[in-house]
Amino acid sequence: MSRIINYRISGRAKLLPYLGAADGLTPDQRRVHGMMLDRARREQAELDCQGVDLGLTVPAALEQLTAGRADSTARYAGGAYTRALQCMIACTSSDPNDLGVYSRPSTFFSLLDEELTRAGVDPELLFHARLFSGPPDEIPFPLPHPGDGPYIGMFPLALAGRAAEAYRAALDLVGEGFRHDLRELAELLEFAHRGWEPSTGNADRYGHDTIYFFTLG
Repeated sequence: MSRIINYRISGRAKLLPYLGAADGLTPDQRRVHGMMLDRARREQAELDCQGVDLGLTVPAALEQLTAGRADSTARYAGGAYTRALQCMIACTSSDPNDLGVYSRPSTFFSLLDEELTRAGVDPELLFHARLFSGPPDEIPFPLPHPGDGPYIGMFPLALAGRAAEAYRAALDLVGEGFRHDLRELAELLEFAHRGWEPSTGNADRYGHDTIYFFTLG
């Protein structure tokens, strides 16, 4: 099954106030929380149309995350919590952009990492582990693994410039079948870096520190 990977730029500090906030949200945060719930309801409606039952609805999962827990024992609850968290990230981040469609993204980017390693790229800058890193460690309670997905990944904006340079330098050193995607990835990271670079003031202005990747489908 093909997977769509898209990305958004945001700051972890924008997301964390909604996790475990319960009744402590400010009026503006309550407005944004309402947007999150609306998005979760649309996500659930799509699942219902597909006949997918996770054992926990996405809106209910979102409300649990807001209450500071993710303790459903439903078999596929991890997928519901991840979808709910994606709704929360989507409402506290930039508009989405697509990275691409991949039939086996984990395999492809694992092989790309092997190519980059042979080309001498710093292990800190490799992509696969970032793509499937999971949600922020700062979330104050554990979330179950999403199983077959969807997945959340994070790439620090502070590393985006270095990674873009390293990927460009490796273009002629990796297999031909990886070059187009590596070039696209380098351009993505360079674009993100230009918007974040501290000298522009955008880092402080917008509070961005993370590129969130969503692997969907």
